[in-house]
Formats: sequence, structure tokens, C-alpha cells
Amino acid sequence: MEKFQAMSDSEIEIMHIIWANKGSVLFAELLSEVELKQKSWKPNTILTFLTRLSDKGILTTEKRGRLNVYIALVSEDDYLEAQAKTFLDKVYGGNVKSLISALLRSDGVSSQDFDELKAFWNKGGDMNK
Repeated sequence: MEKFQAMSDSEIEIMHIIWANKGSVLFAELLSEVELKQKSWKPNTILTFLTRLSDKGILTTEKRGRLNVYIALVSEDDYLEAQAKTFLDKVYGGNVKSLISALLRSDGVSSQDFDELKAFWNKGGDMNK
């Protein structure tokens, strides 16, 4: 599993917009989405986030005429899996049982969640079955 450089909360928000747009977005589209989320970020701030994401190898830019298209180099699933593994290793020493126990003790897992996880486990961990 590939390890990715950490993203700031703001960078993750930008990536969620890009991932929601099938992994690529024009700057104007990104700006519109940011406005819909009622963020007060200026265009230069967004460009700074995009540059940082590119420097981290998470994003690339393609020129299409005079327009820039921002393309995710990392899928959302791959990023989430890597972050979950990092969290598990860092906080629980890689011990899944300890994480699940903590979630159960803190009511972080509802009975519906538990049933869904049980079905997932019974399918061999394949969410597409």
C-alpha cells in the first residue's frame, strides 16, 4: 500500500471536489464548487492548495488550450485506505481488535453498522458482491 504525504483539511476538501467530479476538474468548476460550499477562499488561495497537492504528487495539471484541468493522481479509495492504515498503525499499533473495541465501547458502531460489517465480512470483504 502506497503512503501519501499528509494533506491539510483544506487540501482534502479540494480533493473531495475533484474526486466527486470523476477525478478531474477545470479551475472554474472548482471555484464554483468552493463557492457552493460557502468557503471564503480567494482564487489565489485555491491555486496555492492546488500547487501543494501537485508538489505532493496527489494531483497533476494538464493544459487544454488556455484552460487548466486538475487531475487526481490518487483515487479517493486509495487515499482513504492509506489514511486508515496510517491511523491504525499510529494510534493502535496496527491492532485492529483494539480499534474495533474502542469503537464499540464509545457507541461508534450502531447495530446497523454492525450488521453491515458482518455481511461484509461474510462476503469475504468484497463490497461488490
